[in-house]
Amino acid sequence: MYSNEVNALISLIEDPDESIYKQVSSELKNYGESIIPQLEQYWELQDFGPLFQTRLEELISTIQYEGVYNRLKAWKNTEEKDLLEGALIINKYQYPAYDEFELKRSVSKIRQDIWLELNDNLTAFEQVRVLNHILFTHYGFKGNRDNYHQPQNSFLADLVTSKSGNPLSLGLLYTYLAHSLDLPIHGVNLPSHFILCYLDHHPFDEELGVFKDESEVLFYINPFNAGTILQKEEIDEFLQKQNLPQDERFYRPCSNMEMIARMLNNLIHAYIAASNDEKVRELRALQSLLLEREG
Repeated sequence: MYSNEVNALISLIEDPDESIYKQVSSELKNYGESIIPQLEQYWELQDFGPLFQTRLEELISTIQYEGVYNRLKAWKNTEEKDLLEGALIINKYQYPAYDEFELKRSVSKIRQDIWLELNDNLTAFEQVRVLNHILFTHYGFKGNRDNYHQPQNSFLADLVTSKSGNPLSLGLLYTYLAHSLDLPIHGVNLPSHFILCYLDHHPFDEELGVFKDESEVLFYINPFNAGTILQKEEIDEFLQKQNLPQDERFYRPCSNMEMIARMLNNLIHAYIAASNDEKVRELRALQSLLLEREG
């Protein structure tokens, strides 16, 4: 039930005086996301006019966005920058009420199925073959070639539900599963595409954002094409066709934060194409948060 204070504030939401509404809105925002169920229930049970409904919907949306922003900021400041948590935060931007426990459970089930097929005697190629079989054959994940640029391709909930995504979302899931099984597979920020690489050991320090030492790339993996193995020469050829230099950045592993920042970038371009200026503005703010330097 509502406290008298919350009830009083909500009753003033449709006050015609804009200054009063701004004050009320500010005070309700201070309650954070915990107040959203109450606001939603109030909206369902009370019979107010269109101004009340519009303002309440805007208020709920603002509180949800600020929750995503603050959660992403906290994630950025963690030492490990867990990849699944980063993807869940971006997912919450689009689906604020989605059951994250259920989403984690689905990913955990995939991990369990892969783990059952792995053993210490497998070579790197054999390990990747196991991942590919479970992900792309058993579960049926695939690249969405028909609607490549639609924003749904970037959200984890849509990927797990439809089993269809873009190179980055598929690569992110693949990388998270590999890391959870202690396999040295990392994302590679190839322009106009996203691939993975298999290293001879884990080299990356997420906290410092640097490589602790040199690590050889044994081969590359294309998650958009059912985990096809690629060699460096094929990356060379791809860059040549794109009229791009063979820059070291296009061959080396990237960090978890770079992957989440690129996911936001993909969404920005998708919503620009859809002429959704509000989402573009919000997503750019999230991307700037990740990319800004401390201090």
